Amino acid sequence: MPETNSATSKAQEPEYDAGHVPMTEEMDDAKHRLPPMAPVLIALAVIALVIGIAAYLFRAKPLANGTIKDVVAVELNTHDTSFVAINVRLNNISSDTLYIKAIKAEIVTPSGSFVDDAASATDYPRYLAAYPDLKSAVGEPLKVETKIAPGTSAEGSVLVTFPVTKEVFDKNTGLTVTIIPYDHPSINITKR
Repeated sequence: MPETNSATSKAQEPEYDAGHVPMTEEMDDAKHRLPPMAPVLIALAVIALVIGIAAYLFRAKPLANGTIKDVVAVELNTHDTSFVAINVRLNNISSDTLYIKAIKAEIVTPSGSFVDDAASATDYPRYLAAYPDLKSAVGEPLKVETKIAPGTSAEGSVLVTFPVTKEVFDKNTGLTVTIIPYDHPSINITKR
């Protein structure tokens, strides 16, 4: 009898036919749907490493840095506006030549934040004649279209007005000069 049992068990096992997959071999379990875990984890680690190296190599690098050397404010005759001379130094630390497109200044006071575009360099003599107290503080203007070669710096004065009294200006909590170059992000220089 033992011979018959082994013969019948072999006869009962159906042979695997690629065209006719038995119901017990449905491909819906994880064994048949997922690849082996080791190669997947290795591929994910390699992809993460490549992304990390690319992020490091293509990170944003600063174009320039600068300092606000001196700030002098004079109250206008209307006693509701301050005329401000800001002396700035801008250092080009990039490998590109920078051309200044625009210059702005922003002040933060207890009564709010105010922004103004820098006065044109051609107007400086007129402003200095009207407000002689600024003459000692104002040097050469920092001009729009100034070319700053790599590794060099530019210095100059920026004249702006803010709709606050000199007393309010003196209590400011922040002063920022924004240099906007062509084809590059803005450079913010904050008074410390």
